[in-house]
Amino acid sequence: MILFEAVTKVYRMGRLEVPALQGVNLSVEAHEFVAIMGPSGSGKSTLMNIIGCLDRLTTGRYVLNGTDVSRMSDNELAEVRNREIGFVFQTFNLLPRMTALRNVELPLIYNGVAKRERRERAHEAMRTVGLENRALHRPNELSGGQRQRVAIARALINNPSIILADEPTGNLDSKTGDEIMATFQQLNDRGVTIILVTHEHDIAQCALRTVAIRDGLASRDEPVVDRRILAESAHA
Repeated sequence: MILFEAVTKVYRMGRLEVPALQGVNLSVEAHEFVAIMGPSGSGKSTLMNIIGCLDRLTTGRYVLNGTDVSRMSDNELAEVRNREIGFVFQTFNLLPRMTALRNVELPLIYNGVAKRERRERAHEAMRTVGLENRALHRPNELSGGQRQRVAIARALINNPSIILADEPTGNLDSKTGDEIMATFQQLNDRGVTIILVTHEHDIAQCALRTVAIRDGLASRDEPVVDRRILAESAHA
């Protein structure tokens, strides 16, 4: 699904060049749940932005679902983002004057989807994250965990190939963070590909694979013990 070949990213500030990625090779298969870890300044957010087609690589190659997106125009990248990728952010990014349902509908409104269809799809997305009974509440009437689940529902609304989650538990207490990670695990169990950026080891352990980024390089790539195998063993 995702293939990085010797990807670099250099930010230019006047005459100064600041390398953020220095030749990253990475592949992610469909239906994986991958946690990208690293300290501040390691390059993990840059990596996430390139995967999400929010930023461009400097050199190398990036293939998404069989399409080389490395040299696409801004408009082409926007189309790929809209079609292939759902985003979940640390700060939720919900519009405060809109209901939860309306926030979930927003990507479909931008796509010109008819009202009846987008309302049905938004209700289904709210059901998927267990929040249909909060559909008509505004963000300030919801808890932090509920707001993040609304953001997850919005990310799902276009049936994307990939969910990218950038520190999705960063503004939540540990109990609520665990609930959000359980939601991601349930989605992954249904076949949704999830890539999560985090600096927290306990959050990364919820994924099935961890990739460590340090100094702009993938310094470690290893599987976590598969929770599905553990669950089968527990019931054996």
